[in-house]
Amino acid sequence: MNTEQNEKRYQKTMTEHIAHSGAWGVALIVIVVASWFLCRYLAPKTWKEWASAGVVQAFIIALYAEMYGFPLTIYLLVRFFDLDQTNLNANLWSTLLGFGETGMMISMLLGYVLLFTGIGIFLEGWRELHRARKESRLVTDRLYGLVRHPQYTGLFIALFGEGVVHWPTIFSVVLFPIIVLAYFLLARSEERKVVEQFGDEYRVYRKRVPMFIPRWGQWRKLVST
Repeated sequence: MNTEQNEKRYQKTMTEHIAHSGAWGVALIVIVVASWFLCRYLAPKTWKEWASAGVVQAFIIALYAEMYGFPLTIYLLVRFFDLDQTNLNANLWSTLLGFGETGMMISMLLGYVLLFTGIGIFLEGWRELHRARKESRLVTDRLYGLVRHPQYTGLFIALFGEGVVHWPTIFSVVLFPIIVLAYFLLARSEERKVVEQFGDEYRVYRKRVPMFIPRWGQWRKLVST
């Protein structure tokens, strides 16, 4: 296919109506709410915490700007990789697989299950840690008996569900492993401080409990705790 034909197809795609796009007001509201939630519960203080939260913030902005605003990923794939679907949809999975609204509904439902599961784990981990800090004790039971950083585990599950399963974009897929790396480095830094405070008690706990991923057979406990 020559360049002129590619350009005509691209121009046609640009003028087609793609559902679930152009709602910039909704995008702004969702970004503000998600950003408030992020700052409220992650509560970054050090530069490392702000850097990690900043990557998540970029993920949130890029994700919802494409979800409700302009489906940049779809247009780039059409323009540069000859993606040619009769019924384009703003959702990447439903477009690539040709499932239309049905595919988008499936990915949305599965993504939301992961999103709200992750948020639940995140909030419960935050509450357990907050209570332990008020009592100046090391928390090692419930969620913290399954993973050492349940807040971050919940964050990863939520972001994966929303930005990879439900509404994957170039930016969300690229940023997700960067977020995991950023919080891995942050978790290691936090653990050094906890060792200074609790010493051998935390060293024993660290050897017994994995960082982010529960041992085989404990995922159900993580979700149901």
